[in-house]
Amino acid sequence: MTLKIYFDENIPYAQEFFADFGELIAFSGRELSAERVQNADVLLVRSITEVNQQLLHLNNKIKFVGTATIGLDHIDQDYLAARNITFTNAPGCNAVSVAEYVLSAMLVMAQRLQFDLRGKSVGILGAGNTGSRLAEKLTALGIEYFLCDPLLEAQGDKRQLSSLAQISQCDIISLHVPITKTGACPTFHLFDQLRLTSLTKQQILINACRGEVIDNQALLALKQQGNGPHLILDVWENEPNILTELIPFCAISTAHIAGYSLEGKARGTEMLYQALSKRLARVINKSLTDFLPHAVFEQSDFATNEQLDEIKQRIFDVYDVQRDDKIFRSQVESKTFDYLRKNYPVRREFSALESTSQQEKWPGIMSELGFTIKD
Repeated sequence: MTLKIYFDENIPYAQEFFADFGELIAFSGRELSAERVQNADVLLVRSITEVNQQLLHLNNKIKFVGTATIGLDHIDQDYLAARNITFTNAPGCNAVSVAEYVLSAMLVMAQRLQFDLRGKSVGILGAGNTGSRLAEKLTALGIEYFLCDPLLEAQGDKRQLSSLAQISQCDIISLHVPITKTGACPTFHLFDQLRLTSLTKQQILINACRGEVIDNQALLALKQQGNGPHLILDVWENEPNILTELIPFCAISTAHIAGYSLEGKARGTEMLYQALSKRLARVINKSLTDFLPHAVFEQSDFATNEQLDEIKQRIFDVYDVQRDDKIFRSQVESKTFDYLRKNYPVRREFSALESTSQQEKWPGIMSELGFTIKD
């Protein structure tokens, strides 16, 4: 029997990974209806598609649902379990991409505000895949950081973890938590009016996880009063209908693309391919490396004896977040939020830049940051 595999048109390399599984049908993530998907055997989505009873009530044959994302808040897992539908997500698929976005943004702010990043403290809220990848890159550069994750701490995580109050005192605060409204540590509006008001004008607040972690209306009111921290926002409340009035108050603003490196998105596809192969007892014989193109970067002619300055330039050669900030600000009024995400220009991760240990002044640090260093 030929499987009917419905997939979000923005899932990269879906054709390459799944072509020999059956018939492939692409769809637009926000426009998928119950009628459209009623004959699907397999459904592959991204975060903009709500998968629940409303979507699947006409389908009595679906066997597998996968989301090529870390987040799960768009999936009714209880409903899928009740129907015995296999479900998987892609934990950690874009963690490196988000960490590199945040690091690029920090370096931009250090350049604009003329401070040495190695003299600042970074508070990381969320010590899962993404927070851990960011911590590794900060370690490589010798930057002080503090991790906060009450849930992992309660589960016995052996790392030294700090409280939310402690990381709220850091020079830079970077958010990497899922959105939750219940449980021991709900994150919805975790940064509410009270907590936002406690932050100073000198601090930097970065949100590259979920928009609803910050009360955007409270944040706007604070900034309109001339208060509050420097802002780097990649995610927004009520996407795609975001609070555009907040954009001018951001030092860096982007369209929920922190995890949108080619590797990050494609890694999610690979993880779904592996999970579906196991579900169908098929041999896993494809790999992401089979499809990723070789990257060529135009490297700046930049020489200095200052270690961090030269490493920063190498990072910007691969990814300078200011590119995406410029695109967002210039097009958000004329294009939709979803259009900007769908038409996001190709971006690669640090690993795509290959060099030799002889070509680099600090090959060890470059390798720890994720660059590919060959002997």
